This record gives sequence, C-alpha cells and structure tokens, in this order.
Amino acid sequence: MQVCSTEFVTLGRAQARALGFPDLPIAVVPHPFGRHTRDKVREIAEQCVEDIAKLACTAVPPGSTATTASGKRALKVDVADDADAINRLFRERRWTDGLPVVPPTVERVERMLRCTPRAADELVAAVAPGFGVATVERIAINAVMAGCDAECLPVLVAAVEAMAAPEFNAQGIQATTNPVAVWLIVNGPIAKRLHLNAGINCLGQGNWGNATLGRALRLILQNIGRALPGEMDRATLGQPGKYSFCCAENEEQNPWEPLHVERGLRPEQSAVTVVGAEGTLNMNTHSKDPDEVLRVFAETLPRPSGNDYFLGGDPWIILCPEHAQVLKAGGLSKAEVKHRLWEASKMPARRMTAVDMQLTRVRRGTELGAISPDTLLPICPAPEQLGIVVCGGPGTHSLYVPSFGNTRSVTREVIWAA
Repeated sequence: MQVCSTEFVTLGRAQARALGFPDLPIAVVPHPFGRHTRDKVREIAEQCVEDIAKLACTAVPPGSTATTASGKRALKVDVADDADAINRLFRERRWTDGLPVVPPTVERVERMLRCTPRAADELVAAVAPGFGVATVERIAINAVMAGCDAECLPVLVAAVEAMAAPEFNAQGIQATTNPVAVWLIVNGPIAKRLHLNAGINCLGQGNWGNATLGRALRLILQNIGRALPGEMDRATLGQPGKYSFCCAENEEQNPWEPLHVERGLRPEQSAVTVVGAEGTLNMNTHSKDPDEVLRVFAETLPRPSGNDYFLGGDPWIILCPEHAQVLKAGGLSKAEVKHRLWEASKMPARRMTAVDMQLTRVRRGTELGAISPDTLLPICPAPEQLGIVVCGGPGTHSLYVPSFGNTRSVTREVIWAA
C-alpha cells in the first residue's frame, strides 16, 4: 500500500508498476496541504487513516514479475536503417532526453564493452526510483545513445556505483520537485585520456567528453532508473543541468590536493564523484585579498529559501584557478578555506519564513538542538562537508553549487581495461 497526494499519484503508480505491482492500492490525500488550517489538516488525516484501514482489509492482487529482477543481456529491437525512423521510435518509447540519439547497434555496444574488464551481464546497481537493473551492457547502451566514446564506459560504471550509495539518496533526487541534477566531477589520469575539459567553459558547451558523459548519466537515470518527466521525475521546473552536468577538476592549476586525493585515493588513480546539485550561482570578485574573497563568498551563500540551510546539506564551491591562487598565496589550506567559509556563512534562522523555520527545527533539531530566530544555521553539519574543487580557466568567476540538501556526494575509483 502507498499513501500519495493527488499530484503524486502518477509517481506512486509508476513506481509500483516498475517494481512489479501495478495494482498496488493507493490512499490518496488532497494536494497541497500548506494552505489548510490545522483543523482541516486533521480532517484530511482522519480520512486518510480511514482509507488506509479499508485498503488494508482489501486483498492485494499478486505482483507480476518485476522487470528489475533480471540481469540478462539486453533484447535486440529490429528497426529500419534510417536515422529518422530510429529517432522516431526512441521518441515514441520515451527512451531519449528530447535530443537525437546515436543508434545503439550491437557493434557499437560491443566496441564499448571492450573498454571494461567487467562482464556485460554483471549487475552494477539497481537505479532508483524504478530500481531498474543497471548491468554493464545497459550502461553501455545508454552511453552509445548519448554519443560517448567507448573509453567513457568505465567512468559511467563507477558513477552508477556511486549513485547507488545510500548516502547519495538517488530515490529522493530522482523523484523530488526540486530542480536537482546529478553533477559528475572526474579526477585523475582518465580525465586527460578522455580529453575532458577542466578549463575554460568546463561546465558549458563545446567539449565532446563532458557533454556526452553528463548526457549518458541522465539517460541512465531516465531509462534504467525510469525517472520519466511527469511520472516518477516530479521536478516543478527542472534545470538545464538535467541534460548534462559534467566536468573534470583542473588539477594542474589546483594549488592543493585534488578532490580524489582528498578522499583517500592516490594521485595516479582515476575517480568520479557524483553530486546532487541544485544549480550554479556565479561569484565574481577581482579582489586579491584572501580575507575579502572569503568574506564576499561567505556573504553570498546564505539563502533562506535554500535546501542546504533547511537540511544541513552538501554544498560545493567551484573555485576558479585565480581565486584558488589568491587563497593559497594567503597561506590558507583547503581545510582552512572550508572552515572559514563554514563559520562566516552561518545564517540567522529569522531570515526564514515561519513555516520553513519550523521545518528546520524538525529536520535539524537533533544536530543543532533548540532552534530560535537568533540561532545561526550552518550551511552543512561540519566544515569538512563543504566541497571544494578547482575548475575553469582565466578570470575571476567562481561558482556556488547549492545541493538538494538530503544527499551526500560519493566518490568511486574508475577502473578501465588494460
């Protein structure tokens, strides 16, 4: 049995269908709740309890065989050797992100599979919210569709493993109304091997590897995880990063240890990090004074409408090389930068709306204790959880990347075939 508001019945039915229980009963409550009085909410709750009791006494039809349970090789589909016909088929079956795809022929998929030591039918993860089976082959199929070069496959395999970690909370990220997208950060030798852009316009257009890797992950989230827009993907607005959101760290101009080394890997290893990113906010200052740079950055972060402050999130700062060098020249380590930003970006709870402050009391009470209007809310539970990477080219533009909040970034090593 499920309980859904009217606006999320489509999500509930889609997830039940994906898990093999298309007739699972749903207790439906009216949406939204926020504008009702407490008495009205109590009335709605009492009716919901009554509905649940009735449904609990109703026999549930047996579940069909869930398609998520199989790790078998992918089925072949015969289609005319015509690009228009192929893309028309993919559009009709909702296998695309709205852009044309590269036909995933047997030959293209097999060529990609040669770039990993793992078996084609090996299960990598079950991808939420539909919990479709992400075998190595199925990941490769979506990578071909996105236009990836064959050597991109190991990065995507590692990214899918990372997204499956409980702390990443793929279920929440995939089904939320929040505009969150999955951001990929690539580190180590494989970034150069794939010619990924870590410099000028690294989050923009123009680089094949960045664009296709980010796009392939979106297709995996949609086609294997089954988060179709309007069904299990319930984003109110979404964001362009849901098409593609990928870059490499600019390790050559990073004055500190790169992200994967900070997270316990050796410099010669390759890694991918997945982040639940709400978007990007430009931070431009021409100052060469590290104290001033940190001050204006810290004053930029507090947002009374941001999930990071509601939940104690997983926020990130992308430092351009010039800003990173200013901070390093001021004698600051990466850990010191994190600590100073964390301290200086605390926000008085009074800046929130009354209802949001109450939600914060519920969500962060265990972490922070009693929360009053004068409580200074940190952007995340500890300075160490503030992510910092160095990316981009010349110029004085860094980025604040707020997070979905109820997520933690995850890093995994990338293993490719010898």
